[in-house]
This record gives sequence, C-alpha cells and structure tokens, in this order.
Amino acid sequence: MTELQATLKSKRKFSLNWSYLNAIATGVSAIDLGALALRNLNDARQFVREYGFDLDQPAAPALIARVHREAVDFIAATFLAPGQAALIPPEVAAPDEPLQLLVYASLRGQHADVLRMWSCAVLKVMHGIFYIDNNLKLRYFNTIREQVFASLDEVIHQDGEHYFLSDGEVCLPLLHFERKSNKGRNSILLKLLQKAAYLAADIFDHLGVRLVFATRFECMFALRTLQRAHLLSVTNVDAQRTRNTLLDLDAAKQVFIKYRALLERSADYPAELLQRMDEELLASAQPQTRSDNPHSGDGFSSIQVTVRKMIHVPPDEAADAGQDYDVGFFFEYEIQLMDSASHARSLSGPASHEAYKRRQVETARARVFGRELLDWIAQRGEAAQSPDGLN
Repeated sequence: MTELQATLKSKRKFSLNWSYLNAIATGVSAIDLGALALRNLNDARQFVREYGFDLDQPAAPALIARVHREAVDFIAATFLAPGQAALIPPEVAAPDEPLQLLVYASLRGQHADVLRMWSCAVLKVMHGIFYIDNNLKLRYFNTIREQVFASLDEVIHQDGEHYFLSDGEVCLPLLHFERKSNKGRNSILLKLLQKAAYLAADIFDHLGVRLVFATRFECMFALRTLQRAHLLSVTNVDAQRTRNTLLDLDAAKQVFIKYRALLERSADYPAELLQRMDEELLASAQPQTRSDNPHSGDGFSSIQVTVRKMIHVPPDEAADAGQDYDVGFFFEYEIQLMDSASHARSLSGPASHEAYKRRQVETARARVFGRELLDWIAQRGEAAQSPDGLN
C-alpha cells in the first residue's frame, strides 16, 4: 500500500450536510439558513479566516466582539418586545468567545437547538453589519453626497421659502422638496436584512430627493426638465429599478395633445389648466400597479427613478492616495416625483412611511429569526402571560 493510499484510507467516513450543500448549490441566501455546518472552534477559525479576518491580528477579535454587541443590541431594540431581551441565552448574548456562536449555529438537539436558533439570528445581523462597515462607497459618503447634490442644485432653485425645478426654459413650482441626505445605519441594516441578497451595494436610496408638484402632469414635465438638464438619460438610469405607479402615459399623451395649444398660449403659469388636465387624466387612466417592493402600501403612487452618477474621489481622499488620477465609481441615488394628492396619502394610513417601516421590520424579523425561533419566542410570551408564568 502506498503512502497516499494509506492517507486516503485513514480519512473519516464520507458524510454530507444536505441542507448546507443545497444552499450553496442552489443559491439560498445566507439569511434564510437555519444552521451552519461547522464541527468545532478550529472549523470556526478557518471559516472566519476565509470570511476575511485574520485572528492573529490584535484588532480582529476586538472588531468581531464590537460587531457582536451591536448585533445583539439591534435585535433587542428592533425585533423584540420590551423585556424580551432576556430570552437571548447568555452564551449567545455575552459569549466568552464570539467564534463559539459559529459552532452553536451548527448544532442540533434539545438545548443546543435554542443556542443554534439564537446564534444564527445574531450571526445574520453581524453579517449585515460587516457588509456595511466594509462598503467602500459608504466610506466616501461625504464626497458622494457633495457631488450628487451639486448636480441637483443646478436645477432646483429656491426663492425665499419656495422651491422651483428649472432647466432655464421651463420653471415648475414645487409644493414640497425633500432631500434624503443620508440613510441611518440601522435603516441600512434593516433594509439589508429584508432583502434576499442583503449586500450593502444593493441599497439604492442612501441619497435622493422627493419632488412634489401640484399635478401629475407637472411630474411628467419634471421628467422632461431633468432629461433636458442631462440628470436623466437612457445611459444613467437603472431601467430595472424604474417604478411608475403614478402616470398612465398613454392616457396622459391623449390629454396632453388635446390641451397642448392652450398650454402654449398661456400668458401666466397654467395652474388651473393643469388641474383640469389632471381631472381628465384621472377619469380615463388605468391604475399603474407595477411595484416590486412588497412593503409599499396600497395607495402609494410615485415615479421613482434610480440614477447612476460617476463619483470622482480625489487621490488625497482615496485609499490609494498618491496616484496622479482620480478614483471613480458609479453611485446610484433616487429621484422620486409625486403629485400633491399622492403625497398627502403618503403621510398617513397604509401608504405612509411609518406603515412601510413596520412592514419592513416584520419581514426582516421573520427572516432573521426564522419560523422555528418565532414560534419559540411566541411560546415564551404566552407562558409569561399565564398564571404559572406570572408566579
């Protein structure tokens, strides 16, 4: 027998973790897994090394511990009711070694199941935090924000308390102008956790503007104005993320053709004529219901365009400072157009932002915890409310 044959013969028996292999082979998101497939702390250390952390570097264990604490705090504050934080086992909430969670997440059987479920939940949130912390675009966020809003400031003008959208030829009065200048860290994390891929690169609304006009026709003219100013073009719009739940363009075209001559003869701003056109449009338009966002409430209407902008990071701000050229990358931000009636509906009820966030939380909570842990938490809540649970 050769040395190689002896080595092969001495290996363990063949075994397969079907659930884990199925996730890898068929593209199941990590956030939907119910367990990992690690055997011990040595496996966990190798897993962490391939994930991207060198545990021999003094800063790495401290960084992992910090992210662990943030993940536990986020779960307690976002997904658990007051007083439920104690449901997280101490081995998971405050482990001597955070890497132990990777082993717990791979175990099954009686008490180990509780450790597995909670460890998986914490690790999923940690994974999202690591993506946020290591997203290079977010590191250059101040430069990104400055360049994005500099372009928008060329077409959005202010006169006292009033705002206008203008390309120098058409001037449209804005009823409401809102800048989203930064998406909070917890909001980014929540959005990652309810998305299938949950990568920080997939969050498109870190920056954006909401432009509210009196009528839907003004929203359509606004698109044209932004296009004439070259903020929108076929080359810089993410077509897959364009959402129009506001305008039936075929019906709008017919109404516009009918009233175009009157519009062009108007000496002053044709506010009343635009209102009449809107009434006629609403009488003939078909509902625009295309929306790929499951959290959007009934009655929410807007035109949402995701724009790619080339961002230039000067060498002194870039990680590779000293080069004689700028670092450039595309960043995507949102422009949202609404009429006054749609904006009013978005302030309360199922179309409101508050209702939208509640639906996001419920989706993220279900994906982070999984059905098994949700049932376990519900049972503990019922026990706490029963006479025996109160004693």
